[in-house]
Amino acid sequence: MASRVNTSLTLIPNKKCKRTNHQSSYFFNNPDLDPQLLSTVGDFKVLPLEIFHIILRYLSVKDIGMLSMVSKTVSQHIINYISTSSGSRRLLIQNFHNIDLSGTEDTRLRAHYKALGLLFKRCTLLLPTKDRLKYIHKILSEVSCFKFSGCSAPLQCLGLPCYGIFLQTLTAGWDELECHRVYNFLCELTNLSRKMQTVVCNKAGSARKLELRIRLFCRNVLLDHWTQRSDSAFWLTRILKPWPMVNQARLLYIIFGPTSPQDGQVIWQEMVEGPTDESSLKGLADAIKLLYETGTKEWTADDVISLVDELSVVPREWLLENNARLLILSGNNICFTFMASKAVNGRAIELARLIVFLALVCEKELYCMDWTVRMMQKVCKVFSTAAERKSFLQSVANAFACISMEMLQPIMSGERDDDDRGFLNLFHLLHAQANFHKEVLYLSMNTSSS
Repeated sequence: MASRVNTSLTLIPNKKCKRTNHQSSYFFNNPDLDPQLLSTVGDFKVLPLEIFHIILRYLSVKDIGMLSMVSKTVSQHIINYISTSSGSRRLLIQNFHNIDLSGTEDTRLRAHYKALGLLFKRCTLLLPTKDRLKYIHKILSEVSCFKFSGCSAPLQCLGLPCYGIFLQTLTAGWDELECHRVYNFLCELTNLSRKMQTVVCNKAGSARKLELRIRLFCRNVLLDHWTQRSDSAFWLTRILKPWPMVNQARLLYIIFGPTSPQDGQVIWQEMVEGPTDESSLKGLADAIKLLYETGTKEWTADDVISLVDELSVVPREWLLENNARLLILSGNNICFTFMASKAVNGRAIELARLIVFLALVCEKELYCMDWTVRMMQKVCKVFSTAAERKSFLQSVANAFACISMEMLQPIMSGERDDDDRGFLNLFHLLHAQANFHKEVLYLSMNTSSS
């Protein structure tokens, strides 16, 4: 009887011992593992998995990224930790709302996702690009604010900017073929191409919320976080090049054009209804300069000039003053190339009117009028004969007179604005004409005296 009792009592500690030695409790201290594999984890081989995870909780994201480079085995264990609920809760901070977008919390959150991007870059280093992207998407899919339409208040959300910083850090240094795969993966994930087709093939402004979503995704995720202009040009090219030129211009306006300060939606009539200011055109001008100046083989000078020409009729023909302001902001090379293109294509009268509005913008913004005169002088050399040059200069003089009369007519008929905008515009034009001709006289006298 006694021996039977002893036998039954020994069953209890045996069960406890078996549970304690369960393989899932020890990740490194496992006698069945290959000794060569154990040597790659160093002193960590004596730690249970739970203790290793506790250690990771005390390390910064940057330090975990450094630790992941110790060995392939350690890196795999860190990947497993990221996949756990406690790991993802700790690493995928989702406090994207109700913070000061220019304060320390904003800076801290951006720095966190920059470090997280580096961690994922190192952990997935040995995987093929396709597998890296699938794994990263699986982890990040838990964050709704990283999705194309996942946030209900996108203008007050840091989700997409943090996602963009993460992707920029992850893909920095990748070759163009891998970056192509990243863009294609994102397009498939978000159905971006179909969404773009919707906005470029329908009437401008008919899908305002979708236009805003496309703008925010392209700017915050793909474009705004690169330090090298060549990288920004690469991603902007990926967005624009699959489309015909007319659609490229529409997309460029959606992504970089003026928006309402109230709801962030694109203002389509800004360039059509009246003169605009520099802030409304700066984004477009910077994008045009980016494509022109980075020297990418996918954009010739003719391509960029054609894009500018198409842009000036989105959604309808712009006021020429806004067109002139865009050219000035785009820089000397683009401005001259655009004007020279008109000269060689027999559009001298259009060119003459453009000269007048370049002078008007210079007068309003207190730019040197000498710049407009020298630009006209440079364009004159494009004409092949003296007769063509003389005819062009006569067209400039006529354009000043005609545009002055066009501005004067509504004033004479009593159609004055509440803020006297038309009268002020005429006032600036007359001053622009006087200063323009003064600079022409100075140039003529200096040339004759020399």
